[in-house]
Order: sequence, then structure tokens, then C-alpha cells
Amino acid sequence: MKKILALALAAIMLFAFAACGGKTNTDAPTKLTMGTGGEQGTYYAYGGILGGLLKEKTGVTVNVVSTDGSKANILGIKAGDYQLGTVQSDVMAYAWAGSRSFETEGAIDSFRVIGGLYAESVQLITVDPEIKTVADLKGKKVSIGAPGSGVYFNAMDVLAAAGLTEADIDPQYQDFGASADALSDGKIQAAFIVAGAPTPAVVSLCKTKAAYLVPIDGDISKKLMEESPYYTEYVIPAGTYEGQTEDVTTVTVKATLIVSASVSEDVVYNLTKTLFENEIKHAKGAELSLENATSGMTAPFHAGAAKYYAEKGITVEAK
Repeated sequence: MKKILALALAAIMLFAFAACGGKTNTDAPTKLTMGTGGEQGTYYAYGGILGGLLKEKTGVTVNVVSTDGSKANILGIKAGDYQLGTVQSDVMAYAWAGSRSFETEGAIDSFRVIGGLYAESVQLITVDPEIKTVADLKGKKVSIGAPGSGVYFNAMDVLAAAGLTEADIDPQYQDFGASADALSDGKIQAAFIVAGAPTPAVVSLCKTKAAYLVPIDGDISKKLMEESPYYTEYVIPAGTYEGQTEDVTTVTVKATLIVSASVSEDVVYNLTKTLFENEIKHAKGAELSLENATSGMTAPFHAGAAKYYAEKGITVEAK
């Protein structure tokens, strides 16, 4: 009788644990929230398509929300508000190391990498035909993104490589949409926008104004790549934007999908598998590849993503 009572008590305790939310790694959550970026940026559009695909293929509902971008997404995952996020690879490096835009918060280790998605080109946009080089920004009103944002530090890096500082320009701290509007209204002369090209805000601007991409190349790009390994050279092809008749060389960082370290291995494995084994119906979807996804990462991968890559013969650092 005592043995029967003990077994019954054990069964009751196990049931109670499950009812109170205890989960094993095979329990799939039904909802995840994904932080992206501004509604006129590539993150938001790409995230919406990805969220729909994950829902269709895995049954997991992904609530895709517009945010202030990379830093907000990392902090949102740390706070438990988001479980997924799109971030610039350089900002991810700052967060993991507790440097630059994360000096105040310190190092953050509550996220893991799923994979790199596509190139985020550093686009220097102007409507002033006299601005032909980065050096020509001196004394001009230039949007450089929100203080402490990924765009801000990219702008600072480019200016420094050209021998300029923030004090050499009249800085304006605006997001993509506000930058495009300000350029259209003649309130600023140039803007840094870091996103996959074509970027919706720039597409809209080029339909109404004679806007130009300023090259970030030569000694500037060489210096950037020497000092910061997350920069690579990139060519924005002619015809990407209305009125763009020639290829424009610039530098790029990588849009990266991250996930909360608390999400189970099985869920992340299924998300990773879905990402790579289905068509991403977005202009930047063609850039997705196993090589691109796993190279140049400065933070560890989630064990679930690492499991999928291992099946493809690729070993990544996981934690």
C-alpha cells in the first residue's frame, strides 16, 4: 500500500509541475515575439515574411513588432519582451563585449545567434549634387541615426575613416523614415541609412527626388575593413534605385537573426531548418546561404541552430 501511495504521489507531483509551466526541451511554445526595426526599413518587411513562414511551417505564432532596431531588440530579449530579433552584426558584437553602444549596460549574454541573413549596406544618401564624396559632408546637415544606434556608430566609423568627426558636420539624429522625409523636404543634405538595399524609405525618396548614393570606397573602405572585421566591401548594383545608372561601392555589415538563450533547442532547430529549407519571398531572401549565415559571427550560436548546421557539415561555436 505504501508503495502504491508513493507512486501515486509522484505522479501527482509530476502532473502539478507540468500544469505550473515546467517544460522540457521538446515543449514548443505557441507564441514568440520578434523585434525588427522601423516600418520603412528592411528588418520590418523581412521579419513579417519570416514570421508568416514560421507560422505556416512550424505552427509557432510569431508576433512581429516594429522597434528602434538592433539595440532595442537585444535589450528586449534581455528583458524577456522579445524572443527573436534582427540585429546588425556589429551591434551584436558591441552587446556581447559590452562596448560602444553597450558601455552603459555592460556585456549582454542573454541572446544567441541563429544565423546571418543578408548584407546591410551602409548607404550614404544625398539630394545635393555637390556631395560626391564623404569628405564633402563637412559643414552639411547630415542624419546619422539615433545616438548610440548601429547607424550612428557606422556613421562615426565612416566619418573617421575620411578624417572627419561629428563636430565637422551638423548632425541630425533621425530614423530611416524621418531621414527620407527630411531629404525630400530639403531640411538636410545627406543621411546615413544602414539596411538591405533596396530600402523602402530610399525607394520612396528616389521616386520623388533626384537622390544619389555616395560611394564609400577606396582608402575609406580599406581603413574600415582593417580596423573592424565585421565590415566588408559591397556593391549596390545599378538600377537598385530609380535614377541609379551605375554600380555604387560601399561597405556592409550583416543582418543577423538572434534568439533568446531561453528558447528550447528543439524550437530553435525547427526555426533554423524552416529558414533554410523554404523560399524567403523577399528581395534579400536570395542572399541567405549556409556560408553567409555561419561566417563572421562574434557571438555564439544557439545549440538548436548549431545542431542544424552540424547536419549540413558545418561546425559553429555554440553556448
